[in-house]
Amino acid sequence: MDFIRVADLGVAGLRAVLDTAAEVKRDPGPTRGRLAGRRVGLFFEKPSTRTRVSCELATIDLGGVPVVLKQDEVGLGSREAVEDVARVLDRYLDVLAFRVFRHRDLETLAAYADAPVVNLLSDLEHPCQALADLQTLEESRPLDGAVVAYVGDGNNVCNSLMIAGAALGVTVRVASPEGYSPAEEVVTEARKIATGGAEVVVTADPEEAVAGADAVYADVWTSMGQELEAMKRLEAFDPYRIDAELFARAAPEAIFLHCLPAHRGEEVTDEVIDHPRSRVFDQAENRLHAFKALLLHL
Repeated sequence: MDFIRVADLGVAGLRAVLDTAAEVKRDPGPTRGRLAGRRVGLFFEKPSTRTRVSCELATIDLGGVPVVLKQDEVGLGSREAVEDVARVLDRYLDVLAFRVFRHRDLETLAAYADAPVVNLLSDLEHPCQALADLQTLEESRPLDGAVVAYVGDGNNVCNSLMIAGAALGVTVRVASPEGYSPAEEVVTEARKIATGGAEVVVTADPEEAVAGADAVYADVWTSMGQELEAMKRLEAFDPYRIDAELFARAAPEAIFLHCLPAHRGEEVTDEVIDHPRSRVFDQAENRLHAFKALLLHL
């Protein structure tokens, strides 16, 4: 199977991967060497810190061999057709994990490769991040009935969080300025997959989203590839900064989440990202455990 959309795992698969992620975090010993002889390709069209390090180390810890490739080496879709890259790498590798600009390239890779294709980030989703997000949330409280307030751009991170969260009983409230809300088709998909009474709420009011939430989530206002829009986005998102006053509207034991890297002073203030209830570095660590669990599941 492939993992290019977070929904590809299904509800049972998401639950199984999160359970395994918690197990390997508690005791990595039993899974060491489990993937001995397996070769995991890690392709990066976009720069990466957490994704590259966590995925490479996860592969090594499981006994596999990581093969790291960059766009200037492969020329995906420019030097060589995407379908040809898929056919070639499929002959060498047991897993093809790609971080790309265009989600449609992942769909093409999956259509032409028999090996599992994993989305390490695309313009549509960031499903591996959602696994780590939910693992981190579950470390603070049960997922069923939890409420997460996502404040910011309705982007790829938001899309995966909505779908995965709703599938496991988490209500996700998204607060975005006009013109930056998540795509309606993704919101509809998340609502259809929701279990346990979970809701997906989209609003323009950050205070409404955060009120009583169990977790408050931020992401950068300007992602890679959007640099020309930076000034426009800074103006649009300025009322959506998560500061101490806004964070205080969440539940008393609410945690703060951010997929990182953070632009301190823009989407979040220092006092929130460095707050005692900030879990951003646990969240980053969990990218390692979640990817291990995903590889084992695949």
